[in-house]
Formats: sequence, C-alpha cells, structure tokens
Amino acid sequence: MKAAVLWEHGRPLEVRDDVTLLDLAPDDVHIQVVSSGVCRSDLSAQQGVTPTPTPCILGHEAAGIVKEVGAHVGELTAGDPVIVSFTPACRRCKACLRGQANLCEAMVAMAITPRFKVGDETMTGLSGCGSFAEEMIVPESALIKVDEDVPLDVASLIGCGVMTGVGAAINTARIAPGSSVCVIGCGGIGVAAIQGARIAGAAEIVAVDSVASKLEMAGRFGATHTALIGDLEGAKLEITGGEGFDYALECVGHPQTIRAAYDAVRRGGTAVVVGMGGLDQDVTFNAFELFFSEKKLLGSMYGSANVRVDFPRLLRLWKAGKLDLEGMITRRLALEEINDAFRAMQAGEVIRSVIDYV
Repeated sequence: MKAAVLWEHGRPLEVRDDVTLLDLAPDDVHIQVVSSGVCRSDLSAQQGVTPTPTPCILGHEAAGIVKEVGAHVGELTAGDPVIVSFTPACRRCKACLRGQANLCEAMVAMAITPRFKVGDETMTGLSGCGSFAEEMIVPESALIKVDEDVPLDVASLIGCGVMTGVGAAINTARIAPGSSVCVIGCGGIGVAAIQGARIAGAAEIVAVDSVASKLEMAGRFGATHTALIGDLEGAKLEITGGEGFDYALECVGHPQTIRAAYDAVRRGGTAVVVGMGGLDQDVTFNAFELFFSEKKLLGSMYGSANVRVDFPRLLRLWKAGKLDLEGMITRRLALEEINDAFRAMQAGEVIRSVIDYV
C-alpha cells in the first residue's frame, strides 16, 4: 500500500508504495483510512520538536472503515465506520477508572508498538496511529464507531484538533456562560477552542494571533473580537477594563504565548495550556505571583476528553448546526502533497487539510 514514511527528523516524507502491515493481534482492528487530517503535531514530529522515534508513519487524526478485527474484539465488525483516537480509552487502567480517560495508561504501549513494515524494517505510526497510510492497525480501544450518515472527512477532524480545542474550552477550562475568553493561536485547534467557548456561552471571545489572515477567519467560528498578539493588552483594557479575562486558552505551545495567556487572565481566572511545546522549552513564574494572583494554570491533554462520550457529543453538536466542521476543511490533498501542507504550516497559513483516498 501507499504510505508517507518519515525516515529522519527534519527530512521530507517519502511516499512509498511497498508498505505492508504486520500481523493483527487479538485486540487489534485493521481499518482502511478514508480521511486524515494534517495536524501541526505531525509537523512537530517531523521536525523532531516532540519525541518521535524514526522511521515511522506520521498522521494521527483519521476516520475510516473497519476491514478486519482480531479474535478478542467484541464491539466492532467489518464495515463499521470509525474515528481513530490517538489516546485509547481502555476502561481498565487507573486513569480510565478515575474518570481521566484522556490519560489512559495504554497510550504508551499503543505508541511504541510497530504496525508497519518496509522491506525488512518495522516501524511505528505516530502516537500508535500512522494515518498517512492507506490502511492501519490500532487497538480496538482507540476506535469509536460513528453513524453511517456521518461523512468521514468531517469525522476525521474530531479525532484530534476539534476534540482538543473544544474539549479544552468545555472540559478543562469549564467556561461559564457570560464569561470573557481569549484564545491565543488561531490554527485548527484554536478555531476549535473558539467554537468551544461559543458553545459554552461565553459573552466575549477574543481571537489572538500574529497572522492577520487567521484573525480574518476567526469571526466565522464565533470570535467576537480579534487582536494581533502585540495588541492583546489593548484588547484586555477595552473588553475587561484592564482586569483581565476570565479564561485564556493558549493553543500554540510556546513559552512566550503561555506566559501571555497567564498574564491575560484576571486574578482568580483560568489559563489553559492547549498547545504542545518542546521538552526543552521552560516557562518562568515567580513564587509571589502564583500565590497572590490565585490564577489557575492548567494543562489540557486531548481536551480532557472521554472519547467514548465526547466524540458522539461533538457529532451531535455538528448535526445540530452548533459546531462547524466543514468550515475547518480548507483544502483536500493527495498523499504526495503532505510536504506542501507542512511547508504551509511553517509559513503560518491556516491548514486543516484532509487526505482523501476515495
């Protein structure tokens, strides 16, 4: 089959047509990938910003059709349409049992298990997925069945960016109706966070970015105001009288923007770090401000999601016209065009592309 292989960090992907899958384990499911989002996390993995073993198949935001199931799989059958979750929800580990399925302990085993082979070389998929391939194998616990009337290009976006952004607003921050919110970073996850804030009932939603073209798009997804990052203080003064926002969602993953999000919220407010930064990037706070301001600084892994509950919930919101997913599909790509999408993301363009194999 075709797949885009990352052989070395910092190098372009190589599209191969001789990639095969390893044997199906009893708890695994073999799916045909119908659509895959191109996420900035894939770019970070390709650049080596996040720890990713090579060689590997990138891609972790996907939907497809079940082709075959392992002997122990009980909830899925061939022909089922599914969304892939890069974090499984095993329902057995301590994290799942205490209601934190987004931190499922099975995630590591899924991520390091080889699923692909090129010649004599075995390799993993990014986060245990590898959706830049025509077919893939994942554990049953990483798949959520969807209704057959849901378009799979729309469904694929639920698998990472939409769940991460909307979940950060609703699950992690728990934005209250009538509150003020600023969202820093208006790529795919930021746009989803804006929609999450709107769904939660925020009164003011300020979209903040360094790229003006991204701000032009933010209004259609629910932003009531926009500001370039250098004008954030002015927006805070205008909207909150200088007190600060009730909530700030940082969707970049950079020390400067994390610090800006913390500074943007009022005393007692909540700043949520949604973006994924590097292991070598530190953020500095002093002991007095942490005590005196009583601000809550929260991390948000995968939108604090329980995917078995939240994926269907997001699709119901989409069906009700309250969550715009079609608007997040900016263009469609062939598998060979993924590197063009990576270059566009590096240039600061808004990309939420869909690889369409059908």
